[in-house]
Amino acid sequence: MNADESTAALASLPHGPEFRFVDRLTKLDPGQSGAGEYRIRGDEAFLAGHFPGAPMMPGVVLVEAIAQLGGVVAQSDPVVPPLADLRLTAIRAAKILGAAVPGETLRLRATVEGRLGGLIQIAGEIEGPNGPLASAKVTLSGR
Repeated sequence: MNADESTAALASLPHGPEFRFVDRLTKLDPGQSGAGEYRIRGDEAFLAGHFPGAPMMPGVVLVEAIAQLGGVVAQSDPVVPPLADLRLTAIRAAKILGAAVPGETLRLRATVEGRLGGLIQIAGEIEGPNGPLASAKVTLSGR
């Protein structure tokens, strides 16, 4: 996937740059699945307190990254128009399997498992350089 396509797809995220946890898309099957990357820079504000002297990305932020990539995938569906006010509304089966630290590039994957009206079920995973870090099923909702 080229940089322009990645940038255009990521524009569907409502988050500001300070709270965006997908830097670029590496694959997009519109409306079905996608893959992307996020590099932990080390200057993210939440790292100062999580944890002082030994920063690591909070598990809830890993789940948020899955939800964000899932939102990009869902909003790119060529058949279903994008939903307004798409938000994370439920988390199931979340597992935090490791720690992600500054300097690492995380590889994210998300798949749309189903849709029902304004609800979208997403399954996702994150890997770091040493293997799996997190997995979760999330529900996004919009109108």
